[in-house]
Amino acid sequence: MDNKTFSTENKCGLKQKDFQTTIDNKPVDLYVLRNSKGLEICATNYGGIVMAIMAPDKNGEFANVVLGHDSIETIVNGPEPYLGATIGRYGNRIANGKFTLDGKEYDLAINNGPNNLHGGIKGFNKVVWDAEQPNDHTLVLKYTSADGEEGFPGKVDVVMTYSLTEDNEFKIDYKATTDKKTYVNLTNHAFFNLAGIANPTPSVEDHELMINADFYTPIDEVSIPTGEILKVKGTVMDFTESKLIGKDINEKDQQLINGTGYDHNYVVNKKEPGELAFAAVYTDPASKRNLKVFTTEPGMQLYTGNWLGGFEGIGGATFPARSAVCFEAQHFPDTPNKPFFPSAILNPGEEYSQVTIYQFGVAE
Repeated sequence: MDNKTFSTENKCGLKQKDFQTTIDNKPVDLYVLRNSKGLEICATNYGGIVMAIMAPDKNGEFANVVLGHDSIETIVNGPEPYLGATIGRYGNRIANGKFTLDGKEYDLAINNGPNNLHGGIKGFNKVVWDAEQPNDHTLVLKYTSADGEEGFPGKVDVVMTYSLTEDNEFKIDYKATTDKKTYVNLTNHAFFNLAGIANPTPSVEDHELMINADFYTPIDEVSIPTGEILKVKGTVMDFTESKLIGKDINEKDQQLINGTGYDHNYVVNKKEPGELAFAAVYTDPASKRNLKVFTTEPGMQLYTGNWLGGFEGIGGATFPARSAVCFEAQHFPDTPNKPFFPSAILNPGEEYSQVTIYQFGVAE
């Protein structure tokens, strides 16, 4: 790990010494990405976790707009294991922790009600990635997932590149290969609040959101897709025109009851599969900070932090329920058991490739 050339001094107050340790016989460290506009991203190679993103408001004032922790100890022992983390091998839920591939049934850990969630007990969010920082705006993370890890077939080699562009884009470029037919579905689980984190961090319910999706995949009472792909128009799931996140969130709608708010996969509108397409724009009306999401993935999970419990994070900030919103670019939940959903199979000789961009700006 080469982290000596670039300064880890940062606007959000994180200290390198609070992240330097050894886990699973691999070194953990703090990395800081920055651009000439003053935008800054702090991350660690434990779980590829993004702990802070400093972004300016309408007056040029910077604030941390993601929920996170300020030490490796509080990350490892925190109550929310996916806060800012890389998710794999399979993001989101797989029903009953089972799937069949080429006639063989595979059993996964049950770690979310009756389902497998976000890769299992020790998913990609809990492993140490090999890290290299070639310049002050790029971080390259690599991990090899062994055949059979968390029950998934195939040895999978993953290369994930974080980059911060001069256009204030946080770009995540994922690549993966396998030596055996398997499923791969990677995502990032950043929890955003464009008002800035605080004690307590304010609700996102009075923030505005537009999602470029005419369809979504409804869920049952344990958050598994029913298999239907339904229109959002005329329902509480409709964000095709910008509206407050909280406008409908407390309606007595069965989908919102099942998700305890929004925790649903949206089918991103695309001209062709795999194209880098606009997925969403999220705005804080007070600070005018906004965030545009672009992805090559067919879906995006909208999660409104319904299960955040008010725990303490970076700088003494606290994170109550609905104090953040997540935009998890992905293949659809439970795709291994829904063969008519866009395939998440990775074969030997193929390359899994995904690009997701979070672009920060100021609304007019």
